[in-house]
Order: sequence, then C-alpha cells, then structure tokens
Amino acid sequence: MKRRNCAQIGLTAALALAAASAAAAPAKIDIVAFGLWGDQSVFASEAEGAARVIAHQFGPVDKVIVRANTKRGGEATEDNLRATLAELGAKMDPERDLLFLVLTSHGDQEGVGVENQGQTSLITPIELRTMLRESGARLSVVIVSACYSGVFADAMAEPDTLVITAADDDHASFGCRDGAKWTSFGEAFFNDALTKTKSLPAAFALARGLVAERERAEGFDPSNPQIAGGRRVLELLGDQPEAQ
Repeated sequence: MKRRNCAQIGLTAALALAAASAAAAPAKIDIVAFGLWGDQSVFASEAEGAARVIAHQFGPVDKVIVRANTKRGGEATEDNLRATLAELGAKMDPERDLLFLVLTSHGDQEGVGVENQGQTSLITPIELRTMLRESGARLSVVIVSACYSGVFADAMAEPDTLVITAADDDHASFGCRDGAKWTSFGEAFFNDALTKTKSLPAAFALARGLVAERERAEGFDPSNPQIAGGRRVLELLGDQPEAQ
C-alpha cells in the first residue's frame, strides 16, 4: 500500500471541501426588488440600493429586476409583481435556485401598500405567499421593509422561505422620508450590516441592534424587526439560523 504525504492528504481534503461547498451553494440566484409607494422617493431608492447590495454580496446573480413607483408613475404593481415572479419561477430549479424578493413601502396589519399616482391598493401576506407558491420559486428570501411587516413573517415563514421584516406585527418602522436614500431599517440592514457580512442571520442581528439604538435615541417605540423560517435556505447558503 502506498503512503501519501501530508501535502497530498491536505490537497485531497481541500478539494473535497470545495466540492461539498459547490454542491451546497445555490445553482442560480435571482433578485426582485419593488419600491411600491410612489409618493415618497425613499422607497424607489431603497429598492435600487437593496438589489445592488444583495447582488454584490451574493453574486454572480442571473437576473436583477427592480421596479419602483414614483410621483410620475411606475411599474411596481401587484400584477407586475405576480408576472415577474411567474416568469422567473418558471425557469428556476426548485431544489437549487434561490430568489431574493425585497418589498419596500408603507404598511399596516393587513399587508404592504401600493401607491401609483394617487391610486392605492394592498398586497396581503396570503396574496404574496400565493404568488410565490404559484411561481415555482420554491427557495426564497423575502425581505419586507414596512410598518407592521411582521405579518409577513407570521404568514410566510417556513423551511423554504426565510422572511426578514422591518418590524413586528404590532409596531411601526421609521425613516419613510421623501428624499431619503433609505428607511431606518433599510439603512441598518442593507447599507450597514449586509455590506459587512454575507450571513443573513448575522446581518439581521447587527441591523436589529442598530435600529434599536437609533429608536431609543430618537424616542420611538421599538419596531422589533423579525427573522423567521428559512432553514433550507440557510443550509443552501452555508449559514446558520438566527436563534429565536
């Protein structure tokens, strides 16, 4: 029997580890970001910024689709969201491909708002869950930056769906100012935390601390950002779930 030296053993182990990591990684990543409330420019800016940060941290990505409503109009509608998810989902491998979906807007305990040139509507958590299921995009990270957005975590979190929200289902989030680049949560999660780490639970934990610190300083009630579900998604990304 031939003896192998330490260098050969080390190389074999490294190649095996690399192969295992490649096998666990997403085969393809798509990003969809919708800024839904056109009357304030912060939501269009946040959708664009969120897609840019996610693409940088998790790239290369296959498709990046950003839609935003503005005071002049836009294409960030419920129908376009459904059509976009269906188009992407039809081309995704449900076992290996990953979708990042970002929605940023005003919200209430019924869902997230859509405003386009004075016309308003609402996307509920059940409607969004149905869109995703019908699209075929099985593995997904859903990030909702809106007041009371914890209702999406309650309704949508499951092993195949990681849900991150700017608030729980009983509290508002803050920073929705016309002319701003980010909401308070968007700045903390995307611009501050996710630019420092590819770990979604770690980025969330850092952002949650930053949001809480800012809210205390400004005298706001805690928004209590949420993270839930996504066990299979985090395994695919080689990550660990956030302790609940």
